[in-house]
Amino acid sequence: MYHRFNEDKYPSTNIQLDVFKKQLEIIENEGIKFIHPKDFKKSLTQEKKNRKILLTIDDGLLSFYENAWPILKEKKIPFILFVNTREVGSFNYMNWNQIIELHNDNNVEIGNHSHSHEYLVDESNEVIKDDILKSIKIFKKKLGTDSDFFSYPFGEYSLEFKKIIKELGFKYAFGQHSGVIDETKDLWELPRFPINEKYGNLERFKTLTRTLPLKYYSIKPEDRYLLQAKNPPNVLIKFYENIDNLKRISCFSNEGNKWRNSIISFTEIRTLEIKISEKFIGERGRINCSLKEKNGFWRWLGIQYVISEN
Repeated sequence: MYHRFNEDKYPSTNIQLDVFKKQLEIIENEGIKFIHPKDFKKSLTQEKKNRKILLTIDDGLLSFYENAWPILKEKKIPFILFVNTREVGSFNYMNWNQIIELHNDNNVEIGNHSHSHEYLVDESNEVIKDDILKSIKIFKKKLGTDSDFFSYPFGEYSLEFKKIIKELGFKYAFGQHSGVIDETKDLWELPRFPINEKYGNLERFKTLTRTLPLKYYSIKPEDRYLLQAKNPPNVLIKFYENIDNLKRISCFSNEGNKWRNSIISFTEIRTLEIKISEKFIGERGRINCSLKEKNGFWRWLGIQYVISEN
């Protein structure tokens, strides 16, 4: 997942264009194929062992159009551009003519990213639904259709938010928690690796291209919107049976606003308990678990909780 290109003022959402070009070279050299959004469903159920990437860009910023789009167009690389409709045409954002230009390209999917891009997860169901309906109405007016793909603003969602997105007809929804998509994942809380100046250096990027899914049945608490009364959460992950060396898994969390090794134990053969000792501080609580494979690959699972003020 990308946002800005060559916008030095915003390192947390920016990638330098020369680095982006080298990242594309790494993908090519590793023999990884880009998934066309139209083939996304098929990619989850067929050719599972083939390495592939779904490229996504959030927000529809002008720096993407000016800097990255010419490269992707020339290389005919498919991707999803997630657009929040309220900002279209405003300062530093693409306008509708530019978005329509991309929409008319066979390799591009224009995905829905809400209307306002506000912290909708904190709002009532009515406010959330009205915001998304407004974006759908604008999509249909400007592009003739809405998308099957949705990206949660700030990657934040709750059970209620997810339910609304499903009811409105979206087939897939993406967060910003890191991880690898596979056929066992919930289609309305799909993970992505955010790429920026800090987390997009080439050495780390090479590692990300060698990640594999950690397949699980369930994660508790299921709701990613965490009330203070339940902070810190007692996290339980029930994994699938065919994961080798699962006992070697390690997890990290940002509890107490400091990244540290998590205390973990298995309550059952395939059920991992992560004991979070301190409360998550700030807006988000994050947990990342990884398992090294013998062939130099890593299995990876990321969890993100949105922390309520109440």
